[in-house]
Amino acid sequence: MPIEIPENILDILRMGDITSEALIPIGSNYTFLVNIKTENGSEFRAIYKPRIGEAPLRDFPNGTLCLREYAAFVIANGLGWNFVPATVIREGPYGIGSIQLFIEHFRREHYFTLLEKYDPALKQICLFDLLINNADRKGGHLLLGTDNLVWGIDHGLTFHSVPKLRTVIWDFAEDFFPDELIIDMEDLLMGLESASDLLHELKDLLTPMEIQALRSRIHYLLANPRFPNPYQLGGRAFPWPLL
Repeated sequence: MPIEIPENILDILRMGDITSEALIPIGSNYTFLVNIKTENGSEFRAIYKPRIGEAPLRDFPNGTLCLREYAAFVIANGLGWNFVPATVIREGPYGIGSIQLFIEHFRREHYFTLLEKYDPALKQICLFDLLINNADRKGGHLLLGTDNLVWGIDHGLTFHSVPKLRTVIWDFAEDFFPDELIIDMEDLLMGLESASDLLHELKDLLTPMEIQALRSRIHYLLANPRFPNPYQLGGRAFPWPLL
């Protein structure tokens, strides 16, 4: 059964009591499944990724992956694209980190099983990955929720100022972007080129160079509104493993 997500879910994630945590024993970074309890006794499950548990990487600054997780939510929210689960930055049992609402989902579903039935949602996510320069879009990072919506998770390797796109979503190569998604990008760009709340929030999460690179990517995509093909990248285009 899908859980009902309350309108104040961000406040719950920020201020609710973390009553338990369990280490998820996969991946290169420490990740925990936690329970968050509200004042009225309701509980929600969430994914907690503490900054201190991030493995050092050669091409991303140390201690920034949790900020990029949140920045991805901020951008998706700014676009009006609601496939990134509610995400916040807060203190947890192991220090500051990202907390993201856990989405109840069908465990056997992933990008490759969803492709034929969920084309519009997947095109939106594909374009989102171009915007945020997602260096790690594995097939298993797309979930089919028990609400029958497609959700995208794991956005820590994003927003680099140098092109690093690695994704499994190449099935739309050479297709034109849907008109409604172009309009959303135009609105986002206006917010990034003015003294908006969106830009103010991003300045606490990304470097000036990364924010400028984001603007540049949007300008490029608006001028070239077609999904690229992997051969255009001139380098590694797929993540590993694919799931």
